[in-house]
Amino acid sequence: MINAIATSGKLIFLLSTIFLNSCSTVTTTEYAATARTTYTWQVEYFVNQSNDNLTRYETFASTSLVNRNGIKPENAVTGPDDKGLWWAALPPRPTVDEIDQRRKSDQKPGSPQLIKSVDYQLSYTAGTTVQTLPANYQVYRQVVKAYPQKAPLQLTLGVNDNTVEKAQLSSD
Repeated sequence: MINAIATSGKLIFLLSTIFLNSCSTVTTTEYAATARTTYTWQVEYFVNQSNDNLTRYETFASTSLVNRNGIKPENAVTGPDDKGLWWAALPPRPTVDEIDQRRKSDQKPGSPQLIKSVDYQLSYTAGTTVQTLPANYQVYRQVVKAYPQKAPLQLTLGVNDNTVEKAQLSSD
């Protein structure tokens, strides 16, 4: 709940009550991390190149590859990169005709840009339940290091237990 008090023309907010859902920890020996690497071609279309508010983006072809626990995927074409990730083949670059087909009459297309993105997830077993949650690069790397020995990991979950924020070797 937030209370507001006006003094001398200024609005001062007083935080009277904060409701926080605490983060929890889980220790597990059954886990797997994935990193989905994706290449996507993107083109920015300009109405007026001097005004960034009048632009839009179109995505074209993309390719993805799922990395599991740091092991080279069967269809990997490049890698590992400086983060230990493997990548699929590049998608076909959009042709001039494809770019023009998506252009609106008052817009000028920019040059195609190849965007690289990575989506990290961690699956783990807690009791009889298997959870799969979004994670980050640091969590992925910790799992890659621990996975060959199946070392117990202590996982720190985010707010409402909706993400994995940290993974570290368990002292148990």
